[in-house]
Amino acid sequence: MDTFLEITADNVVDYLISRQHLGAGERVTAETLAWGVSNIVIRIHHESAADFVVKQSRAQLRTKAVWLSNLNRIWREAEVMRELGTLLPAGVVPQVLFEDRENYLFAMEAIDPDHRVWKADLLDGQFDPSIAGRLGTFLATIHARTWKNPEYEKRWGDWEVFDQLRIDPFYRYLVGSYPNLKNWIADFIEEIEAHPLCLVLADFSPKNILISRKGIHLVDFETAHFGDPAFDLGFFLSHLLLKTIHHGTRGMVCLQLADQFWREYRRQLADQGESLAGAELDRRSIKHLAACMLARVDGKSPVDYITEPHVKDQVRSFALSLIQQPPESMTDAFERLAAVQKLKT
Repeated sequence: MDTFLEITADNVVDYLISRQHLGAGERVTAETLAWGVSNIVIRIHHESAADFVVKQSRAQLRTKAVWLSNLNRIWREAEVMRELGTLLPAGVVPQVLFEDRENYLFAMEAIDPDHRVWKADLLDGQFDPSIAGRLGTFLATIHARTWKNPEYEKRWGDWEVFDQLRIDPFYRYLVGSYPNLKNWIADFIEEIEAHPLCLVLADFSPKNILISRKGIHLVDFETAHFGDPAFDLGFFLSHLLLKTIHHGTRGMVCLQLADQFWREYRRQLADQGESLAGAELDRRSIKHLAACMLARVDGKSPVDYITEPHVKDQVRSFALSLIQQPPESMTDAFERLAAVQKLKT
């Protein structure tokens, strides 16, 4: 294991001064942010200049089950952030300010301190369809503008971190709870490997979507790779459908966000001249939706808001139905959930 300085809110200011990223007399404070389980993320509050954020890899993720990942994933993230800055509107993805390869960290622009995390909005019952629509546009733009591009495949075709942080803990790990799915999961993983098509973020999640006065911001790209866009779609939609189930009889509005996202994603692909959003993409996306929903109750990183056994069983029942009786389209999957949850408009 590499030896490096592990930054904390207590030592990061001294570190920044030692590397001449701050002057000794500058008045700053450091605040640890709650961004996921795989890194340390610290906001530097500056009294007389713009705030910024320092992010550093950790080899051992903060989960109950042992979960390790390559520290070098931080460099993939910084590289992808720079590229996304050319693909998406200005300000959607923070700019990278500097890197420290020796200590596996980089700094980026800070989002407005008064921002909201979209996950918190959704759990609070704040459902804005315009946000879901914009997210569909953003993701479709990323997929379409990197579609079958050999340069992107050359740069990001390595799946080591994607396997460490998604395939293994989300999909292979499920075999322990669902041994009857062993062959289905093995075949599914082979299918994923057979569809390297575009830049895939693989962590396009409400917890990584920040809402400020300036608009929507995306963060956290360490799992990005050149792969199957169906993963992004199933992964993202699993979060919305999990929250639909979480909200019980009030979940229909959340489910409508999923539909809005899906419609805008498909419309944007059509506008960009890409014929990606056909039945085959639906089929693979539904598989990812099912596997991700199971993984978020029985994988290495279960969601923190579904804790009651009967709600977990609702998730399992719906997800398994997608595997055992696959719907013909993603819209049909939404309609099935509305029916089994007895949701009304």
